[in-house]
Amino acid sequence: MNDVVTSPTAAEALPVIRIQPGHHKRARGGHPWVYSNEIEMTRETKALEPGRIVTLSDANGGPVGTAMFNPRPLISVRLLTTDANTQIDAGWLTNRFARALMLRDRLLDQPFYRLIHAEADGLPGLIVDRYGDVCVAQLNTAGMDRLAGPIVEALQSALKPTGIVLQRDGNARRLEGLDDAPAEIIGEIPSPAPITENGVRFLADLSGGQKTGWFYDHRENRARVAALSKGRRVADVYSYLGGFGLQAAAAEAAGVLCVDRSQPALDLAARAAADANLDAICRFEKAEAFSALEALANDRETFDVVVSDPPAFVKSKKDLKPGARGYRKLARLSASIVAPDGALCIASCSHHMDVSLFAEQVRRGVADAGRSGRILHTSGAGPDHPVHPFLPESAYLKCLFLHLD
Repeated sequence: MNDVVTSPTAAEALPVIRIQPGHHKRARGGHPWVYSNEIEMTRETKALEPGRIVTLSDANGGPVGTAMFNPRPLISVRLLTTDANTQIDAGWLTNRFARALMLRDRLLDQPFYRLIHAEADGLPGLIVDRYGDVCVAQLNTAGMDRLAGPIVEALQSALKPTGIVLQRDGNARRLEGLDDAPAEIIGEIPSPAPITENGVRFLADLSGGQKTGWFYDHRENRARVAALSKGRRVADVYSYLGGFGLQAAAAEAAGVLCVDRSQPALDLAARAAADANLDAICRFEKAEAFSALEALANDRETFDVVVSDPPAFVKSKKDLKPGARGYRKLARLSASIVAPDGALCIASCSHHMDVSLFAEQVRRGVADAGRSGRILHTSGAGPDHPVHPFLPESAYLKCLFLHLD
């Protein structure tokens, strides 16, 4: 393991980053980011290694807090604490983890959840998902990458896991100027790992699957779909490990179709279905989602409940227009296979796509399919994915439930 930070650094020895005159109010008011064009980028500042822990001050030298600094991206400073004398080490991280753990244990009755949700839990650039005795951490910023050693030490102190996976890949890291690297495994990781959600058992690949291996954000949305599914035919498109589909099957759906382009994911979903004696209800199809939806519509096959939960169509602001068209097309194709008086659950995890624009694309897509209906419910991620009050864009997940005529 690349333990770049192996010992505490005294706060008084930290480099000082100054905010330009007139640009300190947002940071003092609680916003966790300072942009590169708001920083006094001296030669010494530009020369700092990406991810250094620094003292942040205003233009007059007044302390603002302790932060992580990277001169490369637009978001140059990520505030860790408003205390400029804080020592960022394993002990400090252990305290943050313990607080997050206490909150999750109040919210949820089993140890399967998102433990750390970046800025909202006071740890910008760090994601930690808990799978019983295993933790998977995504190190998405240069600062968190440098703190890999203390993060592992703090997780071991706060949770005593049998295994930890450190994930070092993804677009967020590339924006920080970091290279992707293979997952690092510390301790013992079951393969595949069991997950329990809403009383249903799943299997996940925690080191080679998507993101951390599972998507806890849809926990409540999956429960809502399951409640609509008894005696109904259900299609789970972009199913991944069958999160929606298997919960619908466990809720006594008449039949479930799971569609995904990943055969390994479908294999794990099928194995979990067999383990739960749900394999007679479920079928699994490897296909691209749009092609599968078009084929189902051409065959005039319909379902009482259709779930379309795609990966992000809008990964940057420049993708907004084509991404919006993609969501509109997805809504049209999905609506075309919903039976009369059926339900459509459609989601977007693109944080650049706000809820009003997403709802507009869904409305247009449903109309393009010649369907009418009503929105039953609008939701987002569960409470283990809190939103920082100064970062509304971190409420990335949008999920619409519609009843179609």
